[in-house]
Amino acid sequence: MTQPASPPRTGTGNVPTAAPPPAWRALAGRADVRTLSLLGVLAVLIVIGGVTKPDEFLDTRNLQLVLTQASVIGVVTVGMTFVITSGGIDLSVGAIVALASVWATTVATQDFGFTGILFTAVIVGVGCGLVNGLLVAYGGLVPFIATLAMLASARGLALQITDGRTQIVTVDSVLSLGERDAYVLGIPPLVLVFAVVTVIGWLVLNRTTFGRRTVAVGGNAEAARLAGIDVRRQRLYLYLLSGLCCGIAAFLLIILSGSGQNTNGNLYELDAIAAAIIGGTLLTGGRGTITGSVLGVLIFTTITDIFALNNLQTDVQQIAKGAIIVAAVLVQRRSATST
Repeated sequence: MTQPASPPRTGTGNVPTAAPPPAWRALAGRADVRTLSLLGVLAVLIVIGGVTKPDEFLDTRNLQLVLTQASVIGVVTVGMTFVITSGGIDLSVGAIVALASVWATTVATQDFGFTGILFTAVIVGVGCGLVNGLLVAYGGLVPFIATLAMLASARGLALQITDGRTQIVTVDSVLSLGERDAYVLGIPPLVLVFAVVTVIGWLVLNRTTFGRRTVAVGGNAEAARLAGIDVRRQRLYLYLLSGLCCGIAAFLLIILSGSGQNTNGNLYELDAIAAAIIGGTLLTGGRGTITGSVLGVLIFTTITDIFALNNLQTDVQQIAKGAIIVAAVLVQRRSATST
């Protein structure tokens, strides 16, 4: 008579032990904790703003202004998130925004109307991204050096185009997008563009082969190459994407300010990097989160608004931002050593 099969032995006992949870589930759990933490920080800031300046901060116009201001740097941050996830960096985003905005607002460009301004802003951004990508991917330059050179060059060219003057936009179809009559259900058009860019960026990073290749290159470029990924081409595409986001942001900034200036985009590179880092994107590459980056942008924009409403000095605001960045990096390092 055959005996029933006994349960498999695992470890030292007769009862099988539960299999460890898959790595993706643990990663998703950490991502949820980060997202909830960022939402908690944003909620605290909203409470602080509501308590200190309830009439001004909670006013609908002020909230619309906060979201509008977040839209410009937010679009830049989406592109920056991809670059950092791949293990790179782009210090030239602010200068590219400035160059694209002044090139798109010259008298010659404005003669072509709405389409001319939009096309010029985007093509200048993509062109600068192409130069960065070629220098990094095929020229062998360190991203820090290549994009630093672009920062200096783009700022200098923007100053040369404007000769230090502000270029006023006279195209009504562009200016009208910044007026309240253009709002859709109370939402400014710039915020809608930011939302579309965010959704597309999230889908590309999390649901496409391009996104998986980006993470792979940032995690281990050599392993990615051995797996059949063209690392150099992928990096070129990423800097093109960053340039595209800068071009879109430049157009949004033109709508917001109604002008083009060589000082546009000042310190955007620091704000975008900071927002991505506190959002959970690893500065060393291999992990990126669009959702976290967007929340980081909203946190910094809210801090700026609260400081402005309470007439606090800009230097104190910069100190607060710096402290947040350091805290975020320390948390990242602690999380990395514990996994």
